Amino acid sequence: MRADDRAPGLLLGENVRIGREVTFGACVVVHDGTVIGDGCVIEDHAVLGKRPRLARGSSAKGEVGPLRIAERVTVCAGAVVFAGASIGHEAILGDQSYVRERSTVGAGSVIGRGSVVDNDVSIGARVRVQTNVYLTAFTVVEDDVFVGPGATTTNDDTMSRHGGGRGGESPLRGATLRRACRVGGGTVLTPGVEVGEEAFLAAGAVLTRDLPARAVAMGVPARVVRQVGEEDLLERWR
Repeated sequence: MRADDRAPGLLLGENVRIGREVTFGACVVVHDGTVIGDGCVIEDHAVLGKRPRLARGSSAKGEVGPLRIAERVTVCAGAVVFAGASIGHEAILGDQSYVRERSTVGAGSVIGRGSVVDNDVSIGARVRVQTNVYLTAFTVVEDDVFVGPGATTTNDDTMSRHGGGRGGESPLRGATLRRACRVGGGTVLTPGVEVGEEAFLAAGAVLTRDLPARAVAMGVPARVVRQVGEEDLLERWR
């Protein structure tokens, strides 16, 4: 890497592509091959294009291409974004957020402070992920979803005993959050569960089975208590 005089302590790797009017904070590191679109803001101490370092036998093994950041993205202070990730235009990655390889963050989405987007996660457009959320590998989050602070998804029923991963005996299964559903703060989603379109999972709930579209659930384990009313559908709030 070489130092660059556009910002104090900026280090750029080989074959980095930087669009027009990109702003860098202090001590940013941009690894080889990273692509940064026009108008992006990269704040202090961000690390872009980091290569994964995996344990032997890790389920996260796979091809890793360059990090691609679209136009007008903001990467906040201390964020780490891995090679192989793709960040859509006008997304915001909050302070100390962490986005791993082969994950996508859709246009206009926000990843909150300290939140983790694990490998092979798909996040749609206009998603709001609040502070300290963990989205485990192979989770799917569709457009317009809200995920409250401290929510946790899980993906391994055997907790590493039966060889998870893509081709293991017990494949890892992340959660699926359908369009415009809302997941409250401090919730836990067990492996493979689906939260239906426009469903509402109350704060502190533990979801152990699929939640139907427009259902409201709460408790440990979560149980359906009513339906989302017409007045609370996303189309009423746009």
